[in-house]
Amino acid sequence: MAVKAVAKGIGMSTKRIRPLVDALRGKGVQASLDALRFMPGPAAMRVAKVLRSAAANAENNMAMSPNRLQVVRAFVDAGPMLKRIRPRARGRVGRVFRRSCHITIEVDEEQ
Repeated sequence: MAVKAVAKGIGMSTKRIRPLVDALRGKGVQASLDALRFMPGPAAMRVAKVLRSAAANAENNMAMSPNRLQVVRAFVDAGPMLKRIRPRARGRVGRVFRRSCHITIEVDEEQ
């Protein structure tokens, strides 16, 4: 049975986080954490935090072995968007969208 962890309202766009999450799908948890450690940017730290949470949930709540855990599903959804305005030339207004996202990672023991 898959165990999941969700981080909601992360203050980054899905475009920054999706490539990192796509690289994890199907790998073991420890291999994924090692790969995230060497990826640049703060997005990798956020994804690693959710992955560690999913592994801890599996270990503590479902008594799964942490060495046999594997990322089964991982996806990023768009969260709520803050809409702001910025003054532009000639009295006009430019829209600024502060995007956020939700990260979901599911882990399960490999068969």
